[in-house]
Amino acid sequence: MKVALAHDHLNQIGGAERVLSEFHNMYPEAPVFTLLYDQAAVGNYFSDWDIKTSFLSKLPGGIRWFKWYVWLMPTAVEQLDLSGYDLVITSASAFIKGLIVKPEVINICYCHTPTRYLWSDSHQYTSDLPEPKLIKKFLPLILNYLRQWDYVASQRVDYYVANSQFVARRIQKYYQRQARVIYPPVYMPSIKLQEPEDYFLLISRLRPYKRVDLAIKAFNKMNIPLKIIGTGEQEASLRALAKSNIEFLGHVSDEEKFYYLSRCQALIHPQEEDFGITAVEANACGRPVIAYGSGGALETIKPDVSGCFFSEQSWESLADAVIHFRYQQYDPVAIQKQAEKFSIQKFRDNWYSYLSELKIQ
Repeated sequence: MKVALAHDHLNQIGGAERVLSEFHNMYPEAPVFTLLYDQAAVGNYFSDWDIKTSFLSKLPGGIRWFKWYVWLMPTAVEQLDLSGYDLVITSASAFIKGLIVKPEVINICYCHTPTRYLWSDSHQYTSDLPEPKLIKKFLPLILNYLRQWDYVASQRVDYYVANSQFVARRIQKYYQRQARVIYPPVYMPSIKLQEPEDYFLLISRLRPYKRVDLAIKAFNKMNIPLKIIGTGEQEASLRALAKSNIEFLGHVSDEEKFYYLSRCQALIHPQEEDFGITAVEANACGRPVIAYGSGGALETIKPDVSGCFFSEQSWESLADAVIHFRYQQYDPVAIQKQAEKFSIQKFRDNWYSYLSELKIQ
């Protein structure tokens, strides 16, 4: 059976790209079809892969300014030629699931989320856009067209796999399709359990929906040390907001990331995630998570065992959770055991078991 992989864009390294990487480990001969590939942004992460891009990569500024070409993405997806393959696995959070393949080709979509800016976050996406007003005026018309295409394209998928129950409910709501839940693979580092130091840790891309601002406001008020790993378009404004007890570490290697994770008192998780790989990575290091009680965190964090929740997405609610948090109440060994439910081997076992149920060999 000839297998092809597909992913929306290869322009960053996040949770979805790590899932794609594991699929590539499972199917190393499979080419990867994608709309855009920005090697300058991702370094050597995909350097030895057979990557096939769409015509968007050849347009002026197509890689760096791809968001301006969003209205062309449906056409770009439909022009990708997957002739000669028997099984196509799409790793999708936007349009790539809408590939056109022959009737005998099986299309399985591992869905990280239905396209956020078309469905669940549509109104927020429009209101957060900067000026000019002319763009805001015409954008709803473009989004309406894209929303219709996205729904039609979603029906081309033969089988959906969701990365959480949270996402499976979205797939049902927006696409009227059932999805099997297979949690993403999370790397379990072989590190010695450490005595925690006096800081809390936050790991995130610095983007508005990640709500890093809540953590900064809370820790500003409490004057407790907070380290932040990550970069993004909000970095300058967040640095300006933060007081001296908050340290920005920028981009770090995986080795450095796990060093900080294994020594923090807890990971701060203020955003609503579809799954939330970083929270599980913290648990894999034996460290608890203080998370906003919504989204995938409700499926990965076991209260009083591997972390705790705050109920309102506000700095006050987060601060209250941190003030009442005591790391001594958590058993690092029990935390790690909870994380093992989301290991790479568990993902592979679940994936192959699902293919066996579908009689796909």
